Amino acid sequence: MSKIRVAVIGCGAIAQRRHIPEYAANAQAELVAYADPRIERAREMAEIYGGKAYASYEELLANEKIDAVSICTPNYLHAPMAVAFAEAGVHVLVEKPMATTEEEGKQMIEAARKNGVYLMVGHNQRLMPPHVKAKEILDSGRLGKVLTFRTSFGHPGPEAWSVDGRDSWFFEKDQAILGAMGDLGVHKSDFIRYLLNDEVAEVAAFIGTLHKEDTAVDDNATCLLRMKSGAIGTLVASWTQYQGGDNSTVLWCENGVVKIGTVSGDEVIVELTNGTVETYKVGAMATNEKQVPSGVIDAFVESILNQTPPSISGEEGLRSLQVILAAFESQATGQIVKLQP
Repeated sequence: MSKIRVAVIGCGAIAQRRHIPEYAANAQAELVAYADPRIERAREMAEIYGGKAYASYEELLANEKIDAVSICTPNYLHAPMAVAFAEAGVHVLVEKPMATTEEEGKQMIEAARKNGVYLMVGHNQRLMPPHVKAKEILDSGRLGKVLTFRTSFGHPGPEAWSVDGRDSWFFEKDQAILGAMGDLGVHKSDFIRYLLNDEVAEVAAFIGTLHKEDTAVDDNATCLLRMKSGAIGTLVASWTQYQGGDNSTVLWCENGVVKIGTVSGDEVIVELTNGTVETYKVGAMATNEKQVPSGVIDAFVESILNQTPPSISGEEGLRSLQVILAAFESQATGQIVKLQP
């Protein structure tokens, strides 16, 4: 097969720092077009990486023959754009959260299925070296059952990350819909499901805006999760970790504890009940300050080339989104929310 012809929609931070450079580095992919309502951003990418710039995705679709697309837009646009590209027979990689409602997520999955294209969600936490290693250790079974856990993801907020700083769409409720939970919480609901090979059965949550001013989106959440296996744990998402941001997970198991990203960010530590301590240096976690290749783009391209459905599928993205939506329901009702089996 000749190179996969790719378009990128939305030329903000995630596109500039991850999607576009990673496509450019992949010998099997060819960047042919970019769309952004601020067309100068699309033009800048086209100048650096080659291809054409458009002010809208509709115009791009009407003028370009593409095989695949990355959707890197504000959250509220993920679903309509994904559906439009799927209906045009284009494979879709969408940033997380895949959608802002369960209904939207289902529409995206159905559009991809009906049109025989792949839908992949950019849950890059699954692919980070410490996370891959930790899963391998857990899957080996030598630690026994996971009993309790905590997983968290926090940083100073999108103003430090977004190309628009404090004026970013991340803070606009009508565009983001979900705040820190859509940005970071959904990464961790996806990761804990993947790591434990288990589903979330019940959620209780406190979600609020504690410190970011002039915004209606959440900047902090602390959730209690009960998994189908019975394991219980906490999930934290925060945009106010102004010092010492966190992307760590600790699992207490029958035969020991696994600590991921607790020491200098690039290690997995296993402390067994027999007193043995194992340390694995397997490469860094990506952070906003220090980008490392995510592996998401390569996995997407490989999936298309080999005609094998992506492991981080729309269905997986939807299950991870459902956990977050259940957490918002818990905050709104003050109740523990059960997820559908």
